[in-house]
Amino acid sequence: MRKWRRTMSTVVSVATLFLTAGLASAGPAVSAENPYQRGPEPTMASIEAERGAFAVTEVPVPRGNGFGGGTLHFPNDTSQGTFGAIAVAPGFTQSELSLRWAGPRLASQGFVVLTIETNGLFDHPAARADQLLAALKYMVEKSPAKDRIDGSRLAVMGISMGGGGSLEAAARYHDLKAAVPVVPWNLGGGYSSIRTPTLIVAGQGDLIAPPQTHAKAFYDKLSPDLNKAYVEIAGGGHAGPALPNVTTFKYSISWFKRFVDNDTRYEQFLCPIPKDPTTSDFRGNCPHT
Repeated sequence: MRKWRRTMSTVVSVATLFLTAGLASAGPAVSAENPYQRGPEPTMASIEAERGAFAVTEVPVPRGNGFGGGTLHFPNDTSQGTFGAIAVAPGFTQSELSLRWAGPRLASQGFVVLTIETNGLFDHPAARADQLLAALKYMVEKSPAKDRIDGSRLAVMGISMGGGGSLEAAARYHDLKAAVPVVPWNLGGGYSSIRTPTLIVAGQGDLIAPPQTHAKAFYDKLSPDLNKAYVEIAGGGHAGPALPNVTTFKYSISWFKRFVDNDTRYEQFLCPIPKDPTTSDFRGNCPHT
C-alpha cells in the first residue's frame, strides 16, 4: 500500500510539474506551420548518420532525484527555441555506460536527452518506469538544460527491462508524446490504456525477450486507434537492436521527430510502411494522424 501511494504521488507530482512547465516554456516559432520544427530538411542519410546537425554538450548527473544519475546531452544552439526531452533507461544489470552513446545520437537531432543510471542494476520494469518519470521531472525542473526544454513535449525510451519500463511509464502518464521500447522485457502488463504514440523495436532471434511473448505481444495489446508501429530487426538477437544499430535509430529518430516535434517532414520514413531489407517484420497503422 505504501509503495502504491508513493508511485501515485510520483505520477501526480510529475504530471502537475509537466503541465506547469509546458505552459511556461514556449520557444519562438521556427516554422509558421510548426513552431516545434528543429533542424534542416531530413534525408535518409541524415537519419542514418551517427550525428545530426546540432553540436551537443554532455554533463554528468549525480545520483539522486529518484534515479541513479546519468549523463545529460543537449544541443548547444538555442536560436531555434526550446527542445523536446527524452529519458532513456538501460536493461537488466546494464549500466548507463552501455547506452551513453545513444545520448549524442539523439540530442544532435534536436532533443535534450538524459541517459540514466538506474538505482539498482536489478530494478524491474515498474521501478525503471518510476525512474524514467523522475528523470523527466529532474530535466524540466532542475537540470542545467531546463531552460532549453519544452516541458509539454516529453518522451521515454528504454532497452530490455528499460523498454518494459518505458511502456509502464507511458501507461501511467498519458501526456508523454512518444515512447520507444527496444527489445522490451516485462512479465504481464496490459497496455491497452496507453495513449502515447509507441514504436516497439524487436529482434527476430531474441531468446531473452522473444517477440511473440514480449515485443510483438505488447504491440498487439496496444489500442488499434493508437499511433503505433512495430519494427523487427532481421536476425537480431536481444543485444543487436540495442547496440548502435542504424535500423533501430533511424526509425526511433523519425518517431521522436514526428510525435515529440510534430514534424511531418519525418512521416516519409514511417509511412507507408517501409520495405526495409534489414527488417523481418514492419507494421503500423499508417497514415499517422
